[in-house]
Amino acid sequence: MHDTASRVPARYWHTLDDGRIECDLCPRTCRLHEGQRAACFVRQRVGDHMELTTWGRSSGFCIDPIEKKPLNHFFPGSSVLSFGTAGCNLACKFCQNWDISKSRDMDRLMDVATPEAIAAAAQRWGSTSVAFTYNDPVIFAEYAIDTAIACHAIGLKTVTVTAGYIHGQGRADFFAHMDAANVDLKAFTDDFYKKLCGARLQPVLDTLVWLRHKSDVWFEITTLIIPGENDSNEEITAMAEWIHRELGDDVPLHLTAFHPDFKLTDRHGTPHATLTRLRRCALDAGLHYVYIGNVADRDGASTRCPGCGETVITRLGYDILDYRLDAHGQCRHCGHALPGRFGRFERPFGNRRIPVAIGSTAGR
Repeated sequence: MHDTASRVPARYWHTLDDGRIECDLCPRTCRLHEGQRAACFVRQRVGDHMELTTWGRSSGFCIDPIEKKPLNHFFPGSSVLSFGTAGCNLACKFCQNWDISKSRDMDRLMDVATPEAIAAAAQRWGSTSVAFTYNDPVIFAEYAIDTAIACHAIGLKTVTVTAGYIHGQGRADFFAHMDAANVDLKAFTDDFYKKLCGARLQPVLDTLVWLRHKSDVWFEITTLIIPGENDSNEEITAMAEWIHRELGDDVPLHLTAFHPDFKLTDRHGTPHATLTRLRRCALDAGLHYVYIGNVADRDGASTRCPGCGETVITRLGYDILDYRLDAHGQCRHCGHALPGRFGRFERPFGNRRIPVAIGSTAGR
């Protein structure tokens, strides 16, 4: 382990013939001269190696409902300790966490914590898991992996909320330490990724296929629906058909409402009717679990059993109003086993957000 709030050697890079260092972590493959930072801003060349500059430093810790990640089939009703650092390897013009992901100010990372302290705090507050979120944890992979190891050592689960923009050995190493993931599939056209994210679509699809066929990670997919950009019936139908064909009909898809932010403040928010229309497209394409998020929609947030059609988890926002699955995730009406990770359901955490000081000794 490393000293708190230190710069640590980074993995996933190699030296080019011209003397530059190339980062191998994500498809941007940044090539750096001495002192330069990668596009994510937190991976920097120092001398003849690369360093991660945000190990042990966070933009804040909070206890959230797991449904906020969003994960609807991963220990529903449980709480998760969430945190992020700074920077991002995408350049999304619509970023909803832009003050964190676009930050170039390392001094804003005032919360300092070792992996062991984070795991202990999550356990102290009664959380089932720890989530790496707010900005993309791919870029602080070494810190996330170290924290995941500390969490697993005391029986906690780990969650990553990511755009899935990662490749090669980094992907295998990173997800080997994750129990669940929510992957942002931001759209289903390369043009969208190039124009609004400064990235490409195919690496994200590659990550999703890898997760399904090469890992045991439980994952769900989120698409933020932006009016005029990725809200056509044709695009969402094509996306859902691809998910059905390549990943299976049991992968949950969350269609969430856009709110004007960052560089897209000239757009209006996503109409509720648009989300309802697109949800129907995805369901008609054969997906069993399609959810509506960022708006109050009891039907669109609830889980139905594909075996008998009964509602087995009734949600409104992040609140669970009724729960009809056993500890193995089987429907109490017909016995059909739902996909996901389940356990004994007790008092749900509900729609709360509790800021946490990792050094605190206060209980839940």
